[in-house]
Amino acid sequence: MSGVVLHTAFDVLAWLAAGLAGFWLTRIEKIAFPAITTDMPYIAAVLLGAGLGAYLFGTGNMWLSGVPGLGRSVEGAVVGGIVAVELYKLTAGIRTRTGARFALPFCVGVAIGRIGCYFAGVDDFTFGTPTALPWGHDFGDGIPRHPVQLYEGAAMAAFAVFYVAAVRLRDPFVIENGFYLAIGFYAIQRFAWEFIKPYGAVIGPFNLFHLLSLALLAYASFMILSAPQEAPAHDRAVA
Repeated sequence: MSGVVLHTAFDVLAWLAAGLAGFWLTRIEKIAFPAITTDMPYIAAVLLGAGLGAYLFGTGNMWLSGVPGLGRSVEGAVVGGIVAVELYKLTAGIRTRTGARFALPFCVGVAIGRIGCYFAGVDDFTFGTPTALPWGHDFGDGIPRHPVQLYEGAAMAAFAVFYVAAVRLRDPFVIENGFYLAIGFYAIQRFAWEFIKPYGAVIGPFNLFHLLSLALLAYASFMILSAPQEAPAHDRAVA
């Protein structure tokens, strides 16, 4: 099976697993998350922002790295989706926080999706820098490289385990702020892995995704620190 087919298969699996993770938390575990906006403009904002962000930042990073072509980026999709949703909520006058129930689906989606990136080979441009470590992987150019896709997938899987344990104990802080905790953790681990990727620098030793990671960490920190003081989700009635 070719790398492209495997990548696509794992992308589909990531979406399915993310959906099942959300279903399990809300329908099986019956976690009472804060209310969510589900109108079509909100959903359209998520999809449009994520799509634009994925291609804009993915392609931009390739150009900055001297690699021609069209690229996609998970982090770019996250940034684009967040910006689009926050702008929509601002213009629509929506003040409630709507991301809490997406924490586990996000982690699961990234963890599984990155396996597809690993199998995609050198053309995917998600591999790491050369390494002499025994687990270095040849992605198709004859050079053992850091399998950073697996590093990232393992990190997000580990956070998912922590998150599930916390919400099953009905931890109010994690339930209310889970999405921002997941985004903040994603930003920190992504920032670290960027130092072992062959991407073009933008400022000093930092590439485009270093900067996006810092922006995501700042966003997550702000949202957690500015969270309104209210009754825990599990103490409120489930609609």
